[in-house]
Amino acid sequence: MAVKPVDTKRAPTSPYFAGDLYGELALMQAETSRPKVTAMLPGMIACVTASLAAAWLSTTYGMPIILMGLLVGLAMNFISRDERTHPGLDFASRTLLRIGIVILGTQVTLQQIAALGITPFMALLVVMACAFGAAILCAKMVRQPVESGVLAGGATAICGASAALALYGVIGKERLSQAQFSITLVGISLASALAMSFYPVLAAEIGLDDRQAGFLIGASIHDVAQAIGGGFAYSDEAGRNAAIVKLSRVALLAPIVALTALFLKRAGGGDEENGEKALPLWKRFALPWFITGFLALLLVNSLVQMPAPAAQHSLTVSKAMLLLAVTATAMRSRMDLIMKSGWRTLMPVVAATLASLLVGIAAAFMI
Repeated sequence: MAVKPVDTKRAPTSPYFAGDLYGELALMQAETSRPKVTAMLPGMIACVTASLAAAWLSTTYGMPIILMGLLVGLAMNFISRDERTHPGLDFASRTLLRIGIVILGTQVTLQQIAALGITPFMALLVVMACAFGAAILCAKMVRQPVESGVLAGGATAICGASAALALYGVIGKERLSQAQFSITLVGISLASALAMSFYPVLAAEIGLDDRQAGFLIGASIHDVAQAIGGGFAYSDEAGRNAAIVKLSRVALLAPIVALTALFLKRAGGGDEENGEKALPLWKRFALPWFITGFLALLLVNSLVQMPAPAAQHSLTVSKAMLLLAVTATAMRSRMDLIMKSGWRTLMPVVAATLASLLVGIAAAFMI
């Protein structure tokens, strides 16, 4: 019996061929969604090399190591044009950052947080409120959507890009375009990087002590890593104070996102028009895992006194992780988007940044 040849023109319409094709695509997507170690090597090698150069410059010239990592990373920004470096740089700027923050929990105790006092905490709330208000007011003045001010103010007041992502999930792309969101993210990242460079110098120039400098840096720098890095660039004591203040801001992420949802009358969530199932409320407002890990180690460190050598080694590891993360973040900065965007889009970020700095300085002198 002769075998009938397969009609290749009609084969793709067969459900069996479609199933095979779908299965292959699913396997390809699963493989590409998990970067392999070999795929991360080019970016990690570049990041480690830049970080070692920053460490050498810091040791040789007596400059803050985190600041050197930022400057070397920005100088090597051209490396990120090669897509082969993206997996490694992304791993360093995200995963290593979060691991470094978790380990930093060994440097803080509940007793230190209690020592912060009610006055600094209330001052922190005032700084955050002023950042929000300045961004929203500026957005109205330059004829930008009020949601643009909410996004810029929230990212400045809480924790930079992470807060922006959480808030944008509440605002939605029908209220604020993805292009405006991307430009705001770039502006937040650049403002935070510049703040990490100049705020420690400014704090020294105006004569702030370690506690006051840690409050100013922790209360006014947007991104978690850069706030903590800026604190340690001033001193180890200022770095610990900055971590306490900054992570107190991060802990307010959930209630602020919830209030933003009520403000925008968008309590439902999820893109139900596209058939996507809305996430449970507790998942949408839950703290990131690395913040939970930080709090867990903080609790353990408060109950069980860690030996001094172990605490010192953990601080060294944490600072190394933060150095790699800051260097990778600088290498991945998209300066071209800022050059192409209109000035009005970035004005809410500028207003919120200046407001948090000026109010933070005034509060630092009062605590």
